[in-house]
Amino acid sequence: MEILDLRHFSSVDLRPLLDEEVRVWASLLSWDYSGSADMILRYVDSKILPGYAAIDRGRIFGYAFFVYEGSKGVIGDLFVASDSRNHNAHEVESQLLTHVIETLQQSPGIHRVEAQLLVHETGGVARPFTEQGFQRHARLFMLLPLGPAARTAPPLDPEIEIRGWSEQDYQSAAAVITTAYRDHVDAEINDQYRTLSGSLRFLNNIVRFPGCGTFDPGSSFVAVHKRARSMVGLILCSRVRHDVGHVTQVCVLPEHRSHGIGVALLAATSDNLRRRNFTQLSLTVTEANTHAVELYRHLGFDTKRVFDAFVWEG
Repeated sequence: MEILDLRHFSSVDLRPLLDEEVRVWASLLSWDYSGSADMILRYVDSKILPGYAAIDRGRIFGYAFFVYEGSKGVIGDLFVASDSRNHNAHEVESQLLTHVIETLQQSPGIHRVEAQLLVHETGGVARPFTEQGFQRHARLFMLLPLGPAARTAPPLDPEIEIRGWSEQDYQSAAAVITTAYRDHVDAEINDQYRTLSGSLRFLNNIVRFPGCGTFDPGSSFVAVHKRARSMVGLILCSRVRHDVGHVTQVCVLPEHRSHGIGVALLAATSDNLRRRNFTQLSLTVTEANTHAVELYRHLGFDTKRVFDAFVWEG
């Protein structure tokens, strides 16, 4: 087995492995990963995707890639084929991750590295991260079946209006995200939440790129305080399969929590998806965010997977 630079290869080399990965995402997460796979293949053909590939007799059977975002590196994916022949899959994963982590930590100007590997069970790939000083946060992948019987959301304060997302909401939404996540565990996991400019980048990535599915404006909503004419909460949803939605962001300003706004936003999204014959709604949440976890369970979400988020600060 060899570990080689991913930029030495083409989409032809990587396609069989990505085809298997698409099947794994569909099976484990009810998620159509084909859009992300096509984007990866385009970047590989352009020789601009940094990462490493595990090779055996000329065949790629594992890969990992990362991206640079200013002074931060983000590990985007890790996958090893199930039929890795004579190779221990966990050992190959560790070798790929070790190469990626060493490259990022030694890259000039990189002071932070983040990773969230959704298809890997918690603890499954932790060793290379913990050995290099990463913090580890357990996260839950939760799923809500969108059956015919909908919960009725409790009445909202008449001063609060739930309306659909619009292109004009970017700046206000970024301000809400930044305020909502101040001193929050999720701002430790994703540093984009810490600043207005970072939150704007986060929103741009969610709305314009297919990494977390295709943004679905019809099932995305904001909560507005009518008298103050200010946004106090939001929910963003993407389509990750033709009949499955995924909440990419839901948050409410601290001073407006515990008034049913979060429940109303989730109800607006699930009702919209239900009317359009979607069958499931998923989301991810940090296990330490116990209030949110309890709320989602109360609303009918079930935990389907536990995975890890890793963070290193240099």
